[in-house]
Amino acid sequence: MSLFVETLGQGPDVVMLHGWGLHGGVFSRVAERLAASHCVHLVDLPGHGASAPLASFDADAVADLLDQAFPLPAQVVGWSLGGLVAQHWAARYPDKIKSLALVATSPRFVRDESWPHAQERKSIEAVAASLDGAFEQTLERFLALQMMGAPSARDTLKALRAELFSHGRPQGLLPALELLLEADARALAGRIRCPVGLFYGVRDAITPIGAGRWLAAELADARLYEFPQASHAPFLSHEAEFLAALAQHLDAHA
Repeated sequence: MSLFVETLGQGPDVVMLHGWGLHGGVFSRVAERLAASHCVHLVDLPGHGASAPLASFDADAVADLLDQAFPLPAQVVGWSLGGLVAQHWAARYPDKIKSLALVATSPRFVRDESWPHAQERKSIEAVAASLDGAFEQTLERFLALQMMGAPSARDTLKALRAELFSHGRPQGLLPALELLLEADARALAGRIRCPVGLFYGVRDAITPIGAGRWLAAELADARLYEFPQASHAPFLSHEAEFLAALAQHLDAHA
């Protein structure tokens, strides 16, 4: 299958991978600013936006699709689900990834005795259970959860809602949600050799700051950027600060 990709700008290649339930357009404001000096590729992950679904949203299989779509070395920005896929991509194809920017993501999205830096399994299961009967309302509630704690939550949520179906109604969200329930990519940290920027909101309840601090300690070459007032989408709620930090990271490793 092929992935839907929007490309803008010229310069070093930057591939941006969105979070669950959304599509590449969620990065449009950030991408427009980066496009002044970069060639930015906004990907719709399988089953999201305008990309066809997969029967099973396997992170390694999606990484293989991305490698086929972008055969030249690139820098990768991955938010939430996109950040999990980006970790697999960097581990599987170390010669292709010049740097990673992991935004509010984690190697594991479910809390257990060995991993406190996540939400409880029942929170994700509740989203999965309600997808069939109340699709739009479920996505909107999930978006609201992502904004909890951010000072500009209302405005940020309004922007997200406006983007929700701009690439069409997504057709394969449940397989991707099942990945978030089962994924444990902690073992990949030792295989990721490229420079990594870690961008985390301190108020994030979905991927708590502890996940970012764990990655900062475990990755070979990582720098953590903390946004004290941000929640799960610092690139939306604190756009200027996020862009300044991301540009610093991208320019250092172009």
